[in-house]
Amino acid sequence: MKTIITILFVLFVGLFANAQDNIKTEKMNVQTEQVVIAVEVKTDFNSIENEVARLYMDRNYKVKKELAFKTKANKTKLA
Repeated sequence: MKTIITILFVLFVGLFANAQDNIKTEKMNVQTEQVVIAVEVKTDFNSIENEVARLYMDRNYKVKKELAFKTKANKTKLA
């Protein structure tokens, strides 16, 4: 009997908390601006440059690589 009353009380409080409408809608002033994209294109076909582009699957690859360093304390010790 105690468990049934407890479950009903929890559901009753949950439904009342869910029924509260505390969302306040405020009007926001939105300012729009025009953006001009200027692209400078160099067409120099005489120079030959070899560039390497690296593609990493994870966007935090460099951070994880730096945090995964090994120290002497990490090595296993033989007894």
